[in-house]
Amino acid sequence: MIFMLRIPNHIAIIPDGNRRLAKRLLNKPWKGHEWGVGKVKDIIEWCKELGTKVVTIYLLSLENLDKRPKRELNFLFGLARKEISEILSDKKHIVHRNKVRVTFFGRLDLLPGDLQRDIKEVTEKTRKYSDYYLNLAIAYGGRQEIVGAAVRMANDAAIGKLVPSKIDESVMRSYFLTSEFEDPDLIIRTGGERRLSNFLPFQSTYSELVFLDKFWPELGKKDFFDAVKEFGERDRRFGK
Repeated sequence: MIFMLRIPNHIAIIPDGNRRLAKRLLNKPWKGHEWGVGKVKDIIEWCKELGTKVVTIYLLSLENLDKRPKRELNFLFGLARKEISEILSDKKHIVHRNKVRVTFFGRLDLLPGDLQRDIKEVTEKTRKYSDYYLNLAIAYGGRQEIVGAAVRMANDAAIGKLVPSKIDESVMRSYFLTSEFEDPDLIIRTGGERRLSNFLPFQSTYSELVFLDKFWPELGKKDFFDAVKEFGERDRRFGK
């Protein structure tokens, strides 16, 4: 492993560029998603080598759920079913070999019923693992997460479970879908775009951002390590 000044404990990733790569190679746009699935396994291995404990990946936004063609969404759901099935049936899967706890967050209730059941099962099956953590954001929207947290706080305040004057940042965090994990130290986006696209807007306030021009399926180990190296060389001030 190359020498790095500082290693992020939590890396979040926006894996962009699957469709554009497929189009460039004259394939159906959603074919790129199939190529991108294996990259998640690479990320687990690379993070293990680095010593990074937590990875959060933005798989599908709420906007994608509304705007992507139904055929493409069905293809994506099929890929998810296949990968989850492998985790459930193969004891030598990378998740089990490395004791990776897998969690999902987002509007999971909007997903097909059978996929919801699969997600629940894989979450339960890996629940006791604690060496590494893989968080998968699916049907997720950051603004919607904040609104949802506000609604839950209001409901608790209405029944006397929460005192409004006691609400502070830590209380609000406890109502987020990501409440169990610290904020990402580093957010990496592939595909050349320079924005967060409604991904963890509250949690990313002090995250370091690295944007890569390579499409997600093209991301190599050196690209990933270079992004982490850049993070390690930055002076994180946290508003100071």
